[in-house]
Amino acid sequence: MEIVDLSDEYVGSYCKCLEDWSEEMREAGDHKREWYERHRAKGLRVKIAKDGEGRAVGMIHYAPAEEAPLLGRGLYYIYCVWVHGYKRGVGDHRKKGIGKALLAAAEEDARALGSKGMTAWGLRLPVFMRSAWFKKHGYRSADRDGAVELVWKPFAPDAEAPRLLRMMKKPTPGARKVALTCLRNGWCPAQDLVHERARRVALDFPTMAEFISIDTDDREALEEWGAADALFIDETQVRTGPPPSTEAIRKLLVRKMKKRGLFVRVSG
Repeated sequence: MEIVDLSDEYVGSYCKCLEDWSEEMREAGDHKREWYERHRAKGLRVKIAKDGEGRAVGMIHYAPAEEAPLLGRGLYYIYCVWVHGYKRGVGDHRKKGIGKALLAAAEEDARALGSKGMTAWGLRLPVFMRSAWFKKHGYRSADRDGAVELVWKPFAPDAEAPRLLRMMKKPTPGARKVALTCLRNGWCPAQDLVHERARRVALDFPTMAEFISIDTDDREALEEWGAADALFIDETQVRTGPPPSTEAIRKLLVRKMKKRGLFVRVSG
């Protein structure tokens, strides 16, 4: 296994989170590719873990905190560490120390760039991006909001602890239509998938529903809303981790339209 900087050879795979085989990744569209092209000029760093056959089996990407969806400065923020864990594609490469090696390589790179520390979001649950995993590697808690925990590892004594953004507002119900409002940052294909599914569902009900997309890669919009990615049906937030299916979004929308007394006819 070898850790290398992202090269053109692996950009396509990186933008699909190494899941080139996945239909859902194709369904998510080109949002992450567009996000990558914008942020590569803003300090985004990506490292890839290659196996002995030269296949990408793990990745980590991180950027200056000032360009990321949190409140912090002088630090590098880890968007995610991901080791391919499916039987399809390149196969399951977990439990081989790849994540640990990627994290160490990113920290070494950030130190060389003059960063005062490293920070990452994590979940206080035994699932993807566990905050406990980072704590095993020297990180400590900086902030919490429900199941989400922001952890950090200072490199310098004058490093300032980062803080999570918190939801600042919710959409107001549409006057004549039910509003599907989606906050989309672009960095995560799973949330890009939510965006595309909600958009397509809204199109099935052109007289009763409207789709509103908020680009939180715009810093002003990000701080106005206080969240990078979210989905609302009118003022009700929909859980998006893991991404709800198209049918699940459709059912929630139909339920809301019925509640508001709108005539509903499900297409198909």
